[in-house]
Amino acid sequence: MDDLHWLNYAPFSLTRDEKRAWITSRMQALTAHHYTACQPYQRILDGLGVSSQSIVSPETVPFIPVSLFKQLSLASVAEHDIVKTMTSSGTTGQAVSKIYLDKLTAANQQKVLVKIVSAFTGAARMPMLIIDAPSVMKDRNMFSARGAGILGFSIFGADRTWALNDDMTLNLEAVEAFAEKYQGKPVLLFGFTFMVWQHFYQALAGSGNKVDLSAGILIHGGGWKKLHNQAVTPDEFANRLHAVSGISRVCDYYGMVEQTGCIYMQCEHGHLHASVFSDIIIRDPRDFSVCPAGEPGIVQVMSVIPESYPGHSLLTEDEGILLGEDDCPCGRAGKYFRILGRLPQAELRGCSDTYAAQF
Repeated sequence: MDDLHWLNYAPFSLTRDEKRAWITSRMQALTAHHYTACQPYQRILDGLGVSSQSIVSPETVPFIPVSLFKQLSLASVAEHDIVKTMTSSGTTGQAVSKIYLDKLTAANQQKVLVKIVSAFTGAARMPMLIIDAPSVMKDRNMFSARGAGILGFSIFGADRTWALNDDMTLNLEAVEAFAEKYQGKPVLLFGFTFMVWQHFYQALAGSGNKVDLSAGILIHGGGWKKLHNQAVTPDEFANRLHAVSGISRVCDYYGMVEQTGCIYMQCEHGHLHASVFSDIIIRDPRDFSVCPAGEPGIVQVMSVIPESYPGHSLLTEDEGILLGEDDCPCGRAGKYFRILGRLPQAELRGCSDTYAAQF
């Protein structure tokens, strides 16, 4: 699988028919590759009675449940070619997914992440305020999806500053120094949703201090369940942050360690977008048929990146709703959607939510 021409695509450049042809072709190739290279995956497809030849559209791509990575060792490369093993977030006692990366897959994850995020933030690196503690990069038990998220987004930042101390208290002196140094200049803030709320916003609000980060953009992700339980809406989240920091650009994203690199960024109209490197299908939980736009169901995600493990087509444990395709007011081509939350009785998985549960 040496043809990497797809890395040259602009992230939101293909309209429906072009995108469908491209995704179908890539899914055929990846399915055939993993069928040959990963015996457990081969057995799953044989049991389902499907193959790469069965794929004639994105809707016919076979999928496996994302939870399977917690139960099976799924790799499509030899053990000596694995350069990194990623693990999902999980609360104490939960099994975690293990994702095996070779050099090519790891490199392509980073390249795709850069292309997607740059389409929203611009190509220039910005001073970066990380709303987390530096210990997250030192504790190997924590260096899972959370540490990987910080590491991945750090490539967009220069002069990186940590907003929290190792005990998760706000380092107000560091935050104020950062805000003063870059006042009026574009800056990037990154953190996981619950931590931004609990340790940044609430700490600032409680102290009575305000900082001027009005030229900044905040990118956050990792789950909303804990904040939904606290009746905090995305609008309130953004408004409260603006009140203490002046931030007006707040961008959520949806993603998972099982498909690192292929994240779904939120546009200025509040919609999550699938890029040319990924696709999303909403399926009826009763029979897995495809739901039309506007009808909620289980989220299936596809990524063109994974070559070292069979994670190219996954059925998640999330409920979502397709809003439209090629007609978002932001002008980006492709599907756009909203995540409604976790399916009932599904385990917490997001970095934000699993941390909140432990917190």
